Amino acid sequence: MITPETLEPGKGYECTFTVKNIPLDTFGRPGGMMSLADIPVEKIGDYTSTGFIVARDLKTKLMEVEDSKVDGKPKTYVVKFADVENINEV
Repeated sequence: MITPETLEPGKGYECTFTVKNIPLDTFGRPGGMMSLADIPVEKIGDYTSTGFIVARDLKTKLMEVEDSKVDGKPKTYVVKFADVENINEV
């Protein structure tokens, strides 16, 4: 099992991640300032998606992940190690 602590520099990884307490639109996608679409924010909640790991910081236990579900310009999120699962090498 691959964990954030065991990632090897120079290799590519994908994962499932959760961004906590962000504005979501009616479709459950990041909304408000997180979106260019003119769809109102429906609620504050958690957004779960899949993406590619861009960077990690072992000291702060944070990881930058690029969302693979986004069309157009990729969005990146900073999440805690605890909010990342199913890490696989690509």
